[in-house]
Amino acid sequence: MSKTIQMTINGRKETFLIGHGGSRWEVPDEEMLSHTLRERLNLTGTKEACEQGACGCCTVLMNDVAVPSCQILTANCDGADIVTIEGLRDPVTKELDPIQQMFIDKYAFQCGFCTPGIIMVLKGLFLKNPHPTKEEIEEALSGNQCRCISQYHVIEAAEELASQNA
Repeated sequence: MSKTIQMTINGRKETFLIGHGGSRWEVPDEEMLSHTLRERLNLTGTKEACEQGACGCCTVLMNDVAVPSCQILTANCDGADIVTIEGLRDPVTKELDPIQQMFIDKYAFQCGFCTPGIIMVLKGLFLKNPHPTKEEIEEALSGNQCRCISQYHVIEAAEELASQNA
């Protein structure tokens, strides 16, 4: 007997069958959420890098908590609310999320590969605490690796946003 799971991804209900039939909507029970997002839904902002949950590139929000999607089985996401970097844009006004805009304003990225994961970690932090300290920002980002820049641009952007939320 096949199991069906449903989740909301970026505000849209998605239904998958758990199995090995090979269709786009049939997900093997061992498939990770990062793969489902990228390969089945073409949400390529979620990056696959270390595939061990250590680099932060695949971070998404699951029920408003930042999680490494490479460590979560899609089969275990039944009923979950998933938000990827593509889902942060305001659906009505089409404006970028304030974190995304602050990254642009502060040049807080270079190659951009790790940027979606960093933004999603910060989004999770700001949902939990709209006024984090520099230390709290640094702690939240401690699991994200960026090989292009020092973190000071990212920290500056997050600190400015935290001060604007005051």
